[in-house]
Amino acid sequence: MANSDRGSSKDRKLIPIKNTIHLAEEFVTMGEALQAGGYVTATMGKWHLGDDPTTQGFDVNVAGKAWGSPSGGGYHSPYKYPNLEQKEKGEYLTDRLGEEACKFIETNKEKPFFLYLTHYAVHTPIQAKPDLKKKYQAKKPTERHKNAAYAAMIESTDDSVGAVLGKLDELGLSENTLVLFFSDNGGHGGVTSNAPLRGSKGMLYEGGIREPMIVKWPGVTRPGSVCRENVIGVDFYPTLLEATKTSAPKDYLLDGLSLVPLLENPKAKLKRQAIYWHFPAYLQGYTARHGNFRTTPAGAVRMGDWKLIEFFEDGTLELYDTSKDLSETKNLAKKMPEKARELHEAMLAWRKKTKAPVPTEPNPAYDPKSVKEGKAGKKGRK
Repeated sequence: MANSDRGSSKDRKLIPIKNTIHLAEEFVTMGEALQAGGYVTATMGKWHLGDDPTTQGFDVNVAGKAWGSPSGGGYHSPYKYPNLEQKEKGEYLTDRLGEEACKFIETNKEKPFFLYLTHYAVHTPIQAKPDLKKKYQAKKPTERHKNAAYAAMIESTDDSVGAVLGKLDELGLSENTLVLFFSDNGGHGGVTSNAPLRGSKGMLYEGGIREPMIVKWPGVTRPGSVCRENVIGVDFYPTLLEATKTSAPKDYLLDGLSLVPLLENPKAKLKRQAIYWHFPAYLQGYTARHGNFRTTPAGAVRMGDWKLIEFFEDGTLELYDTSKDLSETKNLAKKMPEKARELHEAMLAWRKKTKAPVPTEPNPAYDPKSVKEGKAGKKGRK
C-alpha cells in the first residue's frame, strides 16, 4: 500500500483520504486462517502490506517487505530483500522466486501447504534477462505490443509458474493441489496495450481492473471450462477456506464470496447483486480521463454487464454496457438516467454500509491551469 497523494499537489482538486500503509494486526489474513487449520504457509515476492509477513500468518517469507516494487538492483542480484541469500551477481529475481517456491514445496511435500507466490514482475522497473530480451527484439512489433523487455519479463514469469507446476507433477502432488493464477491489475499503460480494453493499470476502466484468472483443481474444475460470472479478489479468501475445509475466523466478516460453486459448475451464479471498487486517492501517470493522473479519486460498481464509474472531484457519472461496449467508448449516463441511478444508489448504499470514506475537502494548492488533457484520455474517447 502506498501514499494517496501521488502526483503534483497543484493538480489535485481534493485532499485525498489518507491511506493506511501497513495492514493492522487486528485483521486476520488468509495465512493466519490456514495456519490455524494446520497448513504450512509461505509468501514469496511482493508483500506490500507491512514489514514482516511472518507476524501475520506466514511461516516463511522470502523477499517480502513493505515496498511494492523491486529494490536495490531491481530484478538482478545483488538483492536487498529479506531471507534471500545472495548467489551469483546478475541472477534474475523472477527465476529465483520460482526456485524458492519449488524448494518450499519439496520441503513440505508431506504436509498441507499454502504458497502465496506474488512475483514482483512485471512491475517497474522494466528489466529483463538479456537473452530473452534479444529474442523479442528480433520479433516484428505489433500495433499493441512493442516493448521487448516487457514481453521478456512476462515469459520469465510464465517460466517460473511453469517450474512450480512442474514440481507439483514431479512430486505427485498435482492431483491434490488447488492452483489459482491471476493478476492484480492491467498492463502498464506506458509500456503495453490492453486493447480492446480502455485504460491500464491504476484505472477503473476495464483495462485496469479486468484480469485473467485461471484455476486448476483436479477432480473439481473441468479442464477447458469457462465461467462468465463476475468475481473479485476478495473472493479468494472464502474460496480457500471452503476448498480446504478450514473454519473462518470466529465473528470475523469476510468481504467476498466463495467461488467453489463456480469451480464445480461454471454455469452457476453467485448470490450477490454487484461488485465494487473504491479508490479515494490520486495516482499519477498516464491519464484515462483528465489531468496528470492514471486516476483521480473514484469508485466503480459492476452489476451484471452494466458498469458505473463515479469521479469524486466533480461527481461525474459514466455508465457503460460492457456486453455491447467492452471498450467503454459510449457513456450512457445521460441517455439512460434510470439505469445510472440504479447503479449509483447501489454504490452509495455499499459505501454507507462499509463506511467507505469519500474525499470532499478542497485542496488549497490546486491550480486548474496546471491540469492538461493527456494522450491516453484523448485516445480513450475515440
